[in-house]
Amino acid sequence: MKPKLPLLCLVTDRGRTASGDMVDTARGAVAGGVGMVQLREKDCPAGELLSLARELRRVTEGRALLIVNDRVDIALLCGADGVQLGENGLDAASARRLVGSEMLIGRSVHSVEGAVKAESSGADFLVLGTIFETASHPGADTGGLSLVRDVTDRVGIPVIGIGGISESNVAGLVESGAAGAAVITAVSMAADPKAASLKIRETMRHAYSCVAELRL
Repeated sequence: MKPKLPLLCLVTDRGRTASGDMVDTARGAVAGGVGMVQLREKDCPAGELLSLARELRRVTEGRALLIVNDRVDIALLCGADGVQLGENGLDAASARRLVGSEMLIGRSVHSVEGAVKAESSGADFLVLGTIFETASHPGADTGGLSLVRDVTDRVGIPVIGIGGISESNVAGLVESGAAGAAVITAVSMAADPKAASLKIRETMRHAYSCVAELRL
């Protein structure tokens, strides 16, 4: 599967779900229009991580992309659609030699310089942050929408904003050039992840359509 834009991505955090069940949260989110699920459980042992990845593969199969954070081995073993690399992690060119030509490679970036470097090394898309204040990373430096504009002006691959994204600010993110949004709290801590995803997705799609019309 290739990403369909605008793209709403759910980043997992099994310690931050209203239901207490990360897989069930992902299931509701996908039903609500999430087009990508990123498995990001940095403290999870490899065996447990692989089990979670396989469960999420069953949830997303044919409906949404599954991306595994950093762990190329887990991504390959579970049949994921791609891998998300940290800015200081394995470079995209090296990852490509491991995963082949079909798997997507994303890179987390925090600056224009990092974005340009990631694109030149072969990343398919970027996850850019931190955009706004976020409950999952309190006190983190934020770049705001100006960072989104600066990065999207310099690269030609899709840029997905992350950090404090919600229904109330996702339109501004897209209007600033982002091809999508990655969320944690706005969906995982919602009482109804499906409904929360639907609202964010529709707001994002409307903004994306308006931007496309202005470019015609």
